Amino acid sequence: MAEGITGVSTSSSTCATLECQDLTKTYYSTDPPTQVLNGIDLTVEAGEFLVVMGASGSGKSTLLYNISGMDRATSGRVFLQGRDLTSLNDTEMSQVRLTQMGFIFQQSYFLGNLNIRDNILLPALKAAPHRRDAAIGRVDALMERFGIVNVKRHGTTEVSGGQLQRASISRALASEPAVLFADEPTGALNSSMSAEVMDALTDVHAGGTTIVMVTHDPACAARGDRVIYLRDGQLIDSRELGTWTADQAAEREDALLAWLRELGF
Repeated sequence: MAEGITGVSTSSSTCATLECQDLTKTYYSTDPPTQVLNGIDLTVEAGEFLVVMGASGSGKSTLLYNISGMDRATSGRVFLQGRDLTSLNDTEMSQVRLTQMGFIFQQSYFLGNLNIRDNILLPALKAAPHRRDAAIGRVDALMERFGIVNVKRHGTTEVSGGQLQRASISRALASEPAVLFADEPTGALNSSMSAEVMDALTDVHAGGTTIVMVTHDPACAARGDRVIYLRDGQLIDSRELGTWTADQAAEREDALLAWLRELGF
């Protein structure tokens, strides 16, 4: 079994934020059917920054979509803080995503008719409509934390890509989620903006938030506590990195790159 990977158990781990057991995903619309995930067992501990890597088509994003309930697995079970998500109906799963999960994608998916602050605030108000004042205070504090207060009244086309992704992080945290999912959050950014976004995510993680991030970029992956590697829908290896520090960034990235090359990345 790969280092750092928890095997199948009969119930969810009591200390885990997220756990999946024997997770599979098969698309039957193709002939023959395409199996994208093949028996994934994975545990993400509370406060962990887990990074998912692999070649294109390895199943990275599919894994993220299935453990977050954005897509339904063909078989297997997923637990969030001990709750079996695979037993929920679509309405129940939508509520879990709204109130207990945060999402960051390569694109921001903001509403063009709202300014930056209102885009961040909208999901928080929807998640807790009777706690409007608390949501507003939390959103304003997040915008201050990530240095985007000065663009709060700007439209989505009036800010930089880095500012937009920091706004996405603020939106994802506004409902105080149990876990933050990030799918290639720096994929559309240049190196300077990528570092800006990863600094923000590192700060989020240091505050205790559990993060699961998919990336193809070793420099971004080196920020995580642990990196898992997928190939053909299977989890084939895992590497513990420990806590990231700026003075060890180059050393961590070099070590990670060497490991990835051994795996054929």
